[in-house]
Amino acid sequence: MTNHLSPVYEQYELVVGLEVHAQLSTLSKAFSSDSAAFGAGPNEYVSAVSLGHPGTLPFLNKRAVEYAVKMGLACNCHVNLYNNFARKNYFYADLPKGYQISQDQLPICSGGYVNVKLSSGESRDIAIHHIHMEEDAGKSMHDQHHAHSLIDLNRAGVPLLEIVSEPDLHSAEEAGLYLIEMRRLLRYLNICDGNMEEGSMRCDANISVRLKGQTTLGNRCEVKNLNSIRNVQRAIEHEFVRQVNVIEAGGHIEQNTLNFNADTGETSVLRTKEMANDYRYFPEPDLQPLQLTAEYVDHIQKGMPALPHQLQQKYITELGLSAYDAALITAEHEIAGYFEKLITYTHNYKSAANWLMGPVKSHLNEQGKTIEQAAPEPELLAGLIKLVDDGKVNHTIAAQKIFPVLTQHIGKTAEEIAAELNLLIQENAGELNQFIQDALAKFPDKVVEYNKGKKGVLGLFMGEIMKRSKGKIDPKKTNDLLIQALQAK
Repeated sequence: MTNHLSPVYEQYELVVGLEVHAQLSTLSKAFSSDSAAFGAGPNEYVSAVSLGHPGTLPFLNKRAVEYAVKMGLACNCHVNLYNNFARKNYFYADLPKGYQISQDQLPICSGGYVNVKLSSGESRDIAIHHIHMEEDAGKSMHDQHHAHSLIDLNRAGVPLLEIVSEPDLHSAEEAGLYLIEMRRLLRYLNICDGNMEEGSMRCDANISVRLKGQTTLGNRCEVKNLNSIRNVQRAIEHEFVRQVNVIEAGGHIEQNTLNFNADTGETSVLRTKEMANDYRYFPEPDLQPLQLTAEYVDHIQKGMPALPHQLQQKYITELGLSAYDAALITAEHEIAGYFEKLITYTHNYKSAANWLMGPVKSHLNEQGKTIEQAAPEPELLAGLIKLVDDGKVNHTIAAQKIFPVLTQHIGKTAEEIAAELNLLIQENAGELNQFIQDALAKFPDKVVEYNKGKKGVLGLFMGEIMKRSKGKIDPKKTNDLLIQALQAK
């Protein structure tokens, strides 16, 4: 991050803590039965409860509790069996009650860590302070009317998890990788879609600097509501330089809440930073403390899906894939899910990985679609892999001629398509030998070069044989026969 900067910046250490707000994909809101769906018209999903009318009482969404426990287990946290809710008091136009139901002293999860792998090859555990449940506020829109701000309260009361890291990140790279891993865990658990552009995952960054070797934290600034991983990194990089410049000029870092301008890449003061006592936290009187049992947590633990690091270990140790292939496959939940289905139909795991990360991914990128929308059924792709393994078609024909037809979802197997297109390899030894002899006769000078040690001309001969046979040959068998024929010259 600081390679292009003057040596003065090398004297300072960046310290970052991230607060990730994940909107849980429950059907209803955190403390009412209102729909939590995204995309409805303004104020369609509201009721007396989410509007904060006097006399209304909240009741806890049990699915939100389950999702919170799942995330805690995935992040190696301690799940607190006894926890309670608190009122976080502040005024904002889109906060109907004038307070937010959150958790303060007794959150649902504490401690924990997630592991990230840096570009240097180093692996780091990033410490988590706690995870707590809370409800979201509504949404203020300032660009829909020439004179007024408009309020949409559909989002008010939607359940959130706030995942608070320790001040344990020391570069923009680490912050980006941490957020990628958080988003990946949320998606693997199927508790949040992790879409930062739609606001279902948001991030606040607490950023400070200190001289290297010091242990006391400097005054931090909080950059609010960053809506992409790249913007989190840009805000961190900008704040590092800004804060060091202020200190080097003899100034003092004010503990403010900042806004990040994505167009300019700069931060500006949003408001003076609130302290915890400004929120006047006190226990939520309308909700009883939440008492979980060890049996409840154990039941959730047993029902947890395989997480990325567990699948990577399985692919490396049990399936014999490289660490690189395993990391690529598990980078996205949908890709890993497809691969899990694919390997129930084929035991050629390396070929399955190659097809998935090659032709399948290329097809998805070209179409701009998800793997559920555009990839062939795993069973059909496995049939294509078997066709190649059995020597009935070569890989080139499989990828260029048969795979595109499979993606059209016409309901035919790879072998049926190959037969219809007359692509199956014909085991005619005499015909194959004639193709080889014709190729050698066409390039007599290259035959001489081969016998003088220039082995690279084999590709020329194979290309000619492939053209004459219209691809209906077994490349390995043909290559062996070609070498024998050249040696006989």
